[in-house]
Amino acid sequence: MSTSRRALLRAFAATTVAAAPVCANAFGLLRGAGDVRTIRMHNGRSGETMTMTYWIDGDYIRPAVQEISWFMRDWRTDQVHDIDPRTIDIMTAAHRVLDVSEPYLLLSGYRSPETNALLRSRSSGVARNSLHMQGQAADLRLDGRSVSQMARAAQSFQAGGVGRYSGSNFVHMDCGPVRTWGA
Repeated sequence: MSTSRRALLRAFAATTVAAAPVCANAFGLLRGAGDVRTIRMHNGRSGETMTMTYWIDGDYIRPAVQEISWFMRDWRTDQVHDIDPRTIDIMTAAHRVLDVSEPYLLLSGYRSPETNALLRSRSSGVARNSLHMQGQAADLRLDGRSVSQMARAAQSFQAGGVGRYSGSNFVHMDCGPVRTWGA
């Protein structure tokens, strides 16, 4: 039985989890990377760490994107929602531009409507119709880079929303309309 290189890479990519767009500019940067896209994240709430290759030679690897969706689940409720691959692409492209080896610290990926309502009751900075509830946003931190550096990297693609939360030391990235906020 013969196995193609692509099939082997897909199988390998789908098993690389270690657990204890409108984005043309981001896509353009990623295309120059040998046609392989890999995201690295750590979730302090769940203790899970992930290094996942989710795109090879022009194709998203569905099982890998599903694993990323599981990783980015609402940790309060364990609810999972499909994460929009455009958001993953923006995150990956910004990480590449920042030239760091450390994984993102994922603060928030998907949020259930209940979690979003809870967070809204505690903070005026949480949107009523947050793209987190659509699986189209992530709040991220890197110890080795400032909020300003991360935000500039994400903004450089003009591929979605970028929010700076300097007081809380994180950056919001999403695949919604191009816009910026925060300081």
